[in-house]
Amino acid sequence: MDTHAPIPSVPGLPDSKVIAPPPYDPGPDAVWRPPAAYSHAPRRHPWEIPMLVLILLISGIGYATVIALVAIGSISDYFLLILALPLIVFVARGLMYAQQRVGAVQMSPTQFPEGYRMMVEAAARYGLHYVPDAYVVNGNGAINAFASGHGFRRYIVIFSDLFEVGGTARSPEALEFVIGHEVGHIAAGHTSYWRQLFTGTLMSIPILGTTLSRTQEYTADNFGYYTHPAGAPPAIGVMAAGKYMLSAVDFDQFADRAVRDKGFFVTVVNLLSTHPVLTWRAAALRDRTRAGALFRRPTTTTRGVGSGNVFPMPTPPGLDQVPPGSLPNGLVPPPRF
Repeated sequence: MDTHAPIPSVPGLPDSKVIAPPPYDPGPDAVWRPPAAYSHAPRRHPWEIPMLVLILLISGIGYATVIALVAIGSISDYFLLILALPLIVFVARGLMYAQQRVGAVQMSPTQFPEGYRMMVEAAARYGLHYVPDAYVVNGNGAINAFASGHGFRRYIVIFSDLFEVGGTARSPEALEFVIGHEVGHIAAGHTSYWRQLFTGTLMSIPILGTTLSRTQEYTADNFGYYTHPAGAPPAIGVMAAGKYMLSAVDFDQFADRAVRDKGFFVTVVNLLSTHPVLTWRAAALRDRTRAGALFRRPTTTTRGVGSGNVFPMPTPPGLDQVPPGSLPNGLVPPPRF
């Protein structure tokens, strides 16, 4: 049943085309399953800490090597400018925070109250000592959000277009997932000054830095899922198809392609990306029994059975596997690679 109108005219207002979903009735034969490993309280991706330690070691060795080479006169004294990196990072974080304070709308009980409530609940759920600042900036059509900090302050920034999926007429669950994801970055320590100081330079290095970044995104997705599990499918939908067409995305079909879409270049695109490719990310959000795939695509198609548990099933055929003669005018499916 389609419970969302395709393009409501006014975000946040009741829409006559919206149909309330039927009440959930598990039936007499329902079986309780304990929550899967990644449906419990959020846990880090198992590769996050090892990758963090590796990058910290490389960063420390790099700093020490440069200083030693300058000391023995092997390289120019100009390389000592790396000693100014702590000040550079501090100033950059301060400027970014100031930019939000002077140019964005701060969420509060009277401005974007729905989002503010979601943020307060997430901060309380994950044991933060105070409610982070939260700002809404003009997205100009872009779908994005991020978390950062300056000094002892932590804050999140939500692009305004994400609130167009948070109204009654669309999917407030998707917005809650995104806010939980960003608060998760804060709760997991990803916005720490010291962490960004010692990893910031290497985070831009392909494969090495991008792998650490992907583990952090999977970790934050675990927070987003625990915040609102039902928000995972529409969040993937809005990232894949945009703020108006998220309800047209079949979450299972989208996640199934993580198994079907294979090849050398798919793997390379993922390795070079700071975020897991979206189909792999969807597969990880569906299968809460294991951590998200980092280097190799998922190999098992699953379907959910509740509490984050899944059962394996044969991979449904893709568009290149339609029965012969099912397309008009003698058309054939595209070639497989």
